[in-house]
Amino acid sequence: MARSRLLDVLAQVDVRKLALVTGSPGYGKTTLLAQLRQHCLNAGADVAWVSLIPEDEGFVDFCAVLLAALQRIGVVDASEATVGAGSAALVETTAALIVEGAAALPKELYLMLDDYHYVADAWAHKLLQRVIDFAPPNLHIVMVARVVPPLSLSRLRVMDQVIEMDATELPFDIGETRAFLDDLLRAGRVGPDEVAQAYAITGGWPACLQLVSAMLRQKTDARTALCDVLRRSSDLQTYLSEAILALLPPRSAAFLEGISMLRRVTPALAEAVTGEATAAELLKRMEEVSLLISRVESGDAQPWYRLHPLFSEFLAARVARDGPVRVAGLHRRAAQWFADHGLLAEAVRHATLVGDTALAVQVIEGSAPAVWSLEYIAPTRRLLERLPEETLLDHPSLFYLASLTCALAARHGRVERWLAEWEARGAAGHAPVGERELSLVRAIVALQRDDAAQVIALLQPQLDAVPADAFRRYVMVSVLATAYALAGRFADACRLLDRYPTPASQRNDEIAMVAETARIRCLLLEGNANAAWQQAASLYGRALERYGANSICASLAAPFLADACYELDRTATARETIANRPGLLCSASPDVVTRNALCRARLDLLRAGPEAALAFLREQVARMRELGLDRPMAHLLAEQVRICLGLGDRMRADYAASDLAELAERYRGACGSYEEIGMLAELVSARLAAGAEPERALRSLDAAAVRAQALGRGQMLALTDLLRAAVLDDLDRPQQALAAASAAFARGARLGLVRTFIDEGPLAAAQVRRVSGSSADAALSGYLAMLEATLFPQRVPAAAPLETSAAGTPKRVLTQREVEILGLVAQAMSNKRIALSLGITLQTVKWNLRNIFAKLDVSSRYDAMVQARQHNLIH
Repeated sequence: MARSRLLDVLAQVDVRKLALVTGSPGYGKTTLLAQLRQHCLNAGADVAWVSLIPEDEGFVDFCAVLLAALQRIGVVDASEATVGAGSAALVETTAALIVEGAAALPKELYLMLDDYHYVADAWAHKLLQRVIDFAPPNLHIVMVARVVPPLSLSRLRVMDQVIEMDATELPFDIGETRAFLDDLLRAGRVGPDEVAQAYAITGGWPACLQLVSAMLRQKTDARTALCDVLRRSSDLQTYLSEAILALLPPRSAAFLEGISMLRRVTPALAEAVTGEATAAELLKRMEEVSLLISRVESGDAQPWYRLHPLFSEFLAARVARDGPVRVAGLHRRAAQWFADHGLLAEAVRHATLVGDTALAVQVIEGSAPAVWSLEYIAPTRRLLERLPEETLLDHPSLFYLASLTCALAARHGRVERWLAEWEARGAAGHAPVGERELSLVRAIVALQRDDAAQVIALLQPQLDAVPADAFRRYVMVSVLATAYALAGRFADACRLLDRYPTPASQRNDEIAMVAETARIRCLLLEGNANAAWQQAASLYGRALERYGANSICASLAAPFLADACYELDRTATARETIANRPGLLCSASPDVVTRNALCRARLDLLRAGPEAALAFLREQVARMRELGLDRPMAHLLAEQVRICLGLGDRMRADYAASDLAELAERYRGACGSYEEIGMLAELVSARLAAGAEPERALRSLDAAAVRAQALGRGQMLALTDLLRAAVLDDLDRPQQALAAASAAFARGARLGLVRTFIDEGPLAAAQVRRVSGSSADAALSGYLAMLEATLFPQRVPAAAPLETSAAGTPKRVLTQREVEILGLVAQAMSNKRIALSLGITLQTVKWNLRNIFAKLDVSSRYDAMVQARQHNLIH
């Protein structure tokens, strides 16, 4: 029955952002939503329908069903979305994907979320909040839930952008009660007295009225017992038994009992579970006579049905009384059908409900493809996380699969807890999980903990038994090669990568591309910017073409390409490569985090100035300290010192240096990659001592160079030679200074280093001049000429006060993008709203605003807006 009264209210969402319907079960919320859906379709709109279930409570599962529904109406391409655990960065990028996709479509769009109360993850609520806040005018969201969701609706209420309907408005009134009963029965079969009686007893609750209509339809004299039956809640069970099931053929009753434990059912599933060959006909007939069964909107070609919850619980209780054998049989058949049709979450649910761990194991293991891929990892991990932890620990094959997938997803805290429990039980080494398999898991965790020495200790002894399957072989080889490189063992890393090359047929597999980043890491750690750029550019291009910008392989290649581009002074490309990738700062790999953070800070320094760069670095240092990643923190502290000294701010430089010195003391005598901390501390000590204590500076540079040599860090060796040349100049040792500078630039020319020198400013300029006048090497002279052209003028000077022409307009014209942003500032938009409106990153907005402030010689958004209007730049 059409709820015209409520539909008229809900239809007004076409000029609003949100409609929210809340109420207890049985109020007809889903039916009302389905009627609104049909109304919208009739009006020519597109509707994305999402029926949520308890398994969709988490962020990843919610995103999966949400994006799948939006993809069906062309709003998003789900393959372009990043999949992962909830985070602020992922919420921003996913919301932007939805908002931009909706805004690009020239028609009205409705997103209808049924049973939203099942969603429990805070990040999922934040995602929906972002979509609602920034929804374009053509996107309207309708939510149905049992309780008001934890969303911020105050601003929407003030702006009259939300329609709210609760349980006080959902019950039928007396007129709707009559229409409803007449709809389900023959008109006139119930008189005014019976209608009034039904309304008084049920309070207009649609679910109870549906039960009343079923009773009246099945038994003509039930009308006289209506009041007594419904007043006694215990009689509801009697009614269902005697007035519904008792009047059905035994075959139909058994069929209903058989499907009662299914949250949703399709004819093929019903037949598989119950063995009833006429399942499709029975379901269709029951739907036609409204026998407490309704069709579920799913978007699938096959129809799905759902029993009334009260009826389903009643039937399930009857099945339970028949004993565990029948219950187990039904669940096992359901699990098998779901598994055969790729619906693994529901398959595992039915297997675990009946306590059939063996079946759950069989379902999960049976879902494993012959060749693993990154696409297999995330869904498999989600399936395993549904199982009790005890089950995982009791079943070695599941334990290994869960540990490996969670380790690859950077859930190392959970994995470490599992491994500790496994060892405490004395389970290590028991078939079918041996120490070799667990060593790979431990090594992945160790690499995420930035412990290269532990990775080498775990995996190097396993090289005689590299996994046969390509996926785990790529993981093992890339993890070990990365650890070798971090420890300065580049020859070992290259030999390992050459020993296990990627076959041409697998070159474009996503996991093979991820493994390819190990060789690029080696080149960057050596300081070979030219070779790293060539390989990173090729990898990044292939990843974009085959898997898209948000794929795992593209996201991992991006920071390496950006790092190489920055070093080669291709700063615009570097900035473009890491734009819209805030998730890189939360990567599982400390090396990726370090490179991305340093690159972003240096780009900030060039574009926004030293204070912006320092603010970003302080934020990242705090994060590294919280995560316990000391080596990345040392790099960030060293960068802080360099920038502070460039500003002449000795106090802040000393503060950062003292933090770095404490780290170095903690790692005194450490080997492998942790030697970088001592190396950076010596470099910083030299910078601080230069000028006042040149001899001490030389000693620190020598110590830093020794460590750099041991680790094979060519870029650091070039930098120490450059700084040594400057200190020797101060000591009036010109020949030694020339030799040191020549060594620095010879190494730089071989490796392709540019910004390493340019970022040292006047110090580098003086040494370039010195060596340029004495070098007879043609190749080196060309390299020095390139550096000289870049250094003179050195850096772009700070913005001068705004000059105006005779006409009074600014000489330093704003770019088109800056004018767009300033126009949105004038509309009182926040930086985040501007970013979403223009499809750019928040950082890009901030960069442009800083440029605007510099060009207009102002310090605030308001002053910039006033200046721009005075000069007719905006209206």
